[in-house]
Amino acid sequence: MKILLVEDDKTIASGLEYSLQQDQYSTVLCYDVASAKKVLAEDIDQFALCLFDLQLPDGSGYELCRMVKERRDIPVIFLTVIDDEVNVVMGLDMGADDYITKPFRVRELLSRIKTVLRRYQKSPYTEAIIDIDNVRIHTLEGKVHKNGVEVSLTALEYRLLLIFGNHLGQVLTRNQLLEQIWDVAGEFVNDNTLTVYIKRLREKLEDDPGQPALIKTVRGLGYKVGD
Repeated sequence: MKILLVEDDKTIASGLEYSLQQDQYSTVLCYDVASAKKVLAEDIDQFALCLFDLQLPDGSGYELCRMVKERRDIPVIFLTVIDDEVNVVMGLDMGADDYITKPFRVRELLSRIKTVLRRYQKSPYTEAIIDIDNVRIHTLEGKVHKNGVEVSLTALEYRLLLIFGNHLGQVLTRNQLLEQIWDVAGEFVNDNTLTVYIKRLREKLEDDPGQPALIKTVRGLGYKVGD
């Protein structure tokens, strides 16, 4: 399994590369945005996961995340010294899957990598097509249509919708949703983050987001989709 590591601090990069290889991952190491873009353009399909430093000498990890998510839905984890809500939300909006703040323990990073990769494994029990009123989820293609028109969702928005689609008619608590999206990986995950993603899904899929008929709030319990 191959990982693209983009980190401009050569000491950190060397240590991470060694640790990843000791854990049986193969790696491609880049020190800047330009070289990473070249590698991705040549063969993005070789990678199972990307680790991007946020602050790079010729740009940022955001740039690389956007490029990856436009081409393939593969996991992206940010490495950064920045630890504030604005940057976390910005990364999540681009479809990033996790966010770890330096300094961190290598074991923690390896654990998060495994958790993220597990979330991307396809379940053989997932239906190929899931219909929810006028919304259709094409699980094999990772696409969503409303009234026959494709709706653009981030990776996390899509996975949240897929959780609802696989539990039609079932009330899901906020904790259940958070556990299934994140496997409780990352201290930045909280109720506010979930609220943001529920709101964005409603804005994209509901006929009237102010009076949601698709993703219903069950007061005091959580959310329910379908009868």
